[in-house]
Amino acid sequence: MAETEKKAAPKKAAAPKAAVEKKAAAPKKVAAKAAPKAAAPKKEKPAKAAPSGKTVTVTQIGSAIGRPKDQGATLVGLGLNKLHRTRTLEDTPSVRGMIGKVAHLLRVEE
Repeated sequence: MAETEKKAAPKKAAAPKAAVEKKAAAPKKVAAKAAPKAAAPKKEKPAKAAPSGKTVTVTQIGSAIGRPKDQGATLVGLGLNKLHRTRTLEDTPSVRGMIGKVAHLLRVEE
């Protein structure tokens, strides 16, 4: 019988099992959800001034070919993209700024 006792398989170490238990017992990290922010009061935009009735008429007399892309985009913003097209626009500071940017390609009549 002594031979049977010697052939018995050796016991495995308990360390790996304990390590698995520690991993399972460790709390999972959960991404913290941001608390919903209180709605900030909306800033009221100042009322736009009523159109004064002033207009400006612009006619494209120069091509955008060979010009910087922003100048071509400005012409499209003004409603122009082909030679000799005419648009009557409201006379506002933003329109005046656009006209100033491409004034060399336009004829302006007030």
